[in-house]
Amino acid sequence: MCNTLISLTNKNFDSIVLNDQKPVIVDFWADWCGPCKIFVPILEEISKEYKDLLIVAKVNVDDCKEIMLKYSIQSIPTLLFFKNKKLIERNSGVISKSEIKKLLSVHFNI
Repeated sequence: MCNTLISLTNKNFDSIVLNDQKPVIVDFWADWCGPCKIFVPILEEISKEYKDLLIVAKVNVDDCKEIMLKYSIQSIPTLLFFKNKKLIERNSGVISKSEIKKLLSVHFNI
């Protein structure tokens, strides 16, 4: 599957997540996390389906401790939902595509 998720780092996080006009979903993950690997295809599908409406990005917690601490990420996978440069929702654990779509509808009206 083609990678459609944007990789975020300590350097580009703010410029992509906090300066974009589109809503953003950020997935916190790690290579060693089994549930994170299960979650990737779901997020890829969401990214493709909503490509003109939102950004789906990922943060490797092993490489980006600063961001992890800033947003108090204590378990992975964790999704953060940003709208108008503000964190509006967080969800820890793997959730289904339909559950993500419900959250998109509720928080982003899409």
